[in-house]
Order: sequence, then structure tokens, then C-alpha cells
Amino acid sequence: MVDAPPFRRVLVAHRGEIAVRICRGLRELGVESVAVYSEADRDAVHRFAADRAHAIGGTSAAESYLRIDAILAAARDCGAEAIHPGYGFLSENPRFAQAVEDAGLVFIGPSAASMAQLGSKASARAVAIAAGVPVVPGFDGELPDDAAWLAKAREVGFPLLVKSSAGGGGKGMRLVERESEFLEALAAGRREAKAAFGDDHMLIERRVFPARHVEIQLFGDRHGDVVSLHERECSVQRRHQKVLEEAPSPAVDAELRRRMGEAAVRLAKAVGYRNAGTAEFLLDGEGRFYFLEVNTRLQVEHPVTECVTGLDLVHLQVQVAAGRRLRDLLAGRDLQPRGWAIEARIYAEAPEQGFLPAAGRLTKVIEAEGPGVRVDSGVRDGSEVSVHYDPMLAKLVVHAPDRATACRRLALALRDSSYLGIPTNVDFLRRVVEDPRFARGELRTDFLDRAPELVAPQSVATPDAAYVAAALAAVLGEARGTVGGGTAASGPASKAESLFASLGAFRVFGGMA
Repeated sequence: MVDAPPFRRVLVAHRGEIAVRICRGLRELGVESVAVYSEADRDAVHRFAADRAHAIGGTSAAESYLRIDAILAAARDCGAEAIHPGYGFLSENPRFAQAVEDAGLVFIGPSAASMAQLGSKASARAVAIAAGVPVVPGFDGELPDDAAWLAKAREVGFPLLVKSSAGGGGKGMRLVERESEFLEALAAGRREAKAAFGDDHMLIERRVFPARHVEIQLFGDRHGDVVSLHERECSVQRRHQKVLEEAPSPAVDAELRRRMGEAAVRLAKAVGYRNAGTAEFLLDGEGRFYFLEVNTRLQVEHPVTECVTGLDLVHLQVQVAAGRRLRDLLAGRDLQPRGWAIEARIYAEAPEQGFLPAAGRLTKVIEAEGPGVRVDSGVRDGSEVSVHYDPMLAKLVVHAPDRATACRRLALALRDSSYLGIPTNVDFLRRVVEDPRFARGELRTDFLDRAPELVAPQSVATPDAAYVAAALAAVLGEARGTVGGGTAASGPASKAESLFASLGAFRVFGGMA
């Protein structure tokens, strides 16, 4: 017997690869999907991945994807029963979650109350302490002036981190090595946090270093059950933003997995958490872990958990939001990690130029295929990468029986990936994955700081394939010129395009403009 669809119609309040991924998941459940799009995304892939689409405003996020009123109006106009927020934008905004519920719709995520409790780093820290979850020594209260903050910093000890209480992504965060730098770092962090989140409340934490960044995927339902779907390793970062993620972690054994999972579940149960969430921890070299924060949404790196557990987390999100019990949805499943999965985030950016974001038109997109290879993509040939949004293009995910095989599979998949027309980080990702230190699992949060040669431009001889590709481009240009500037349906131009698309050797230049 096939279960009835959990909803008839769901609006996806996001864009890019995650909106495409959610629309596909909804279709598999028999649920009709509705996309929203800005003026800048009129021709975006996610608009056409959905069963319906509604325009919601201008080009910037503030004029479109961050407009609660426009999203609710679109949901009302199309008759949606629920809203999935994706990640980013409004996904961790308690006002939005509450507005969705107040409109008589289902928010596919946690309640506004638990989101507010865990969305603030200071509040989440207090919840963790009360739940007996180890936290990094620090301070997150109110103080009257800078002198009091400096005195408190001396108590915590240097080096320490100044962090924004209101948000993540490294915004507002400053590493302070010595006392003389503290007040300047505090002021700078406040300014950045105010600009990013509208809230300049700060906290300070002692720096746990060297350390790994390991997180636990949580899932709760409306009936009080919470489960841990185990860990992900997210230590390869730049500017406090993740670059590569994997599951399981090479540093976590079965006993540590159990202890970290139990701590995360206690934390979630303390606030009656439901739906998908992630508890993030620092793990030191002695196996001690310390709570950092909770991301009250689906994570960018959720596919690696899906690969090793065999679960579809978007399906679970939708079914739990419809009131179904986790114990029924997971009955008879062995949730222990199977094999190894690694995800690479593909961005339009120039790593060699300080990871400068890029924008423009993608002239050719060739994405890897093969056994154990998955691409969650939000672009295609001709897609415009806008300056208005996050420059993520796709996520390349591999799954293999063991970590060594997964590393080799990911390196080959990156070689088979091309996003031509603008700079991307594909070659940089390949250099990281092929580095012996990464292959050995010697990961920590300063991995890239200790390996600057992986980011710096590589001086290599130009392979013959590059000259072949350049010649093909010239032929293509000449062929187009003979038909008055148009694109011929057949003849030299189409043959050159076909040959270009099939030139596997050229794909080694996947990250080059």
C-alpha cells in the first residue's frame, strides 16, 4: 500500500541548487512544488524545476527572497499547504516561521520558539549547559562597558574568539591572540554583526586549538522523539566557511559517535526540537568535544549523511512536518554509517585572488557522472551567476566503500567537471582532495592556513588538450561567422560544439575561466 502524499502542494522559499533538490524530493513524494523567483532569477534553473512558479520581487535578496509578505502572498495565491525554507535567507528566522504558522500553513522546520532558543549562540550555550553538554569556556552575558569586557576576556584567557551571538558564517568573528588586540576586535566584530544580522550582541570563547569541526545531524518529530543521524567532518574551511565535508569523520570511533550523538539529542530534547537540525562541536586531539552552536535547518552538506545512512532527509523533513512519527519512518532501518561520502562545494569564485566571488554567464557546464557520483546543481549552459546572491553553483558528492576510494573518486569527478565562462574553485578543490595530508585524514580547522600552496596559483605547463580546445573555439567562431553571426543548426559549428562537449581531456581545466 502506497502512503498518501503528506501534502498536496508545498512552496519552496529559496533558489539555486537547494530549491531544485527540494522540488525533486517533493515530486518523489507525490507533492506538487511551487518555486518563487526574483527578477534576476527569471531564467534560473530552480524556476523550471518546480510544477509552478511565482515572481516575488526585484533583483536583490531584500527585494525578493527575504520578503516575508511576498512569500506568504505567493503561498496564498497558489494554494500551498506548507512552506519549505531551504537554507539561508529566511530559514532560521523565527519571525518567518511564526508568520507561516499564523497564516495557517505548515513550516517545514522547527518551531519559532525552539528556533529562537537555539538560533542565538548565547541562548543555545545556556541550553547546552543546562542539558549537561560540554561547552567551550567563555562568556555570553551583558557587561556595562569595554573595560568590563576586557576584564572578562582576561578571565577567559587568550587566545580567544570574539563572536556574534546572532548568526554564523564567520560574520562578526575575530581571533584575538593577545590582550592588546581585544577591544579593537570587539568593536570590529560588533560593526560586522550589526550590518549582517541587525544585532551586535557579542560573546567570547577560549580558542580550542588545534581542533576539528565535527557536527551531528539531528532529527526530531512532533511527538517528542529525537534521533542522531551521526557525524559529519567539516574541518576544511576558509574564513570559517566550509569547503569540503564528509561522513563519517576519520577521527570519530563508535564510542565517541555514541557520546556526541547522545549530547546532541539531550540538547534538542531540552527545547522540544522538531525537524532537521545540526549540533556543531569542536573536537580536540584528546577526544574532548565542545558545543559550538545549532543550525536550525537543513545543512548544505546533508547529502553526505544521506549517502551513508540511505535516508532522504528532505523526505523526512516533509513527512515529519505532516505529523508522521520518526519511529514509524525509521522502523527496521540500520542507521549505522555505510561506506564513506565526501562533498565538495563548487563556487563561482577565484581562490587564487582571495576567493573573490565571480559573476557572469556560464557558457558551458559539464558535470561529472558515474557510479557513486551525485551532483546537486542549480545551473546549466547559459546560466547567469548574479552578484546579488551566494555564488554556489553546485555540490559534487561521491560515495564509496571506504575513504581512500571516496577521495580518488572525488578527485576524478572534479577532473570531469567544467564550468566555463567565469572563474570557479574546481581546480582548487581538486588540489585539496589530491593532497596527501587530506588523503591521510589529517584535518583541522586551520588546514588551508597550513597549506597555502593549495590556494596559490599553480605553475604548470599547458597540456596539449588546451591547444586543441582553443583551436576548436576558433573553428566554432569562424563557422558562426559564415552564417551571419547566428548559430547554425548543423555543419561545422554544431560539429565543433559536439566535439568540444565530448573532449574529456579538456575537463582538467574545470575551474578555469
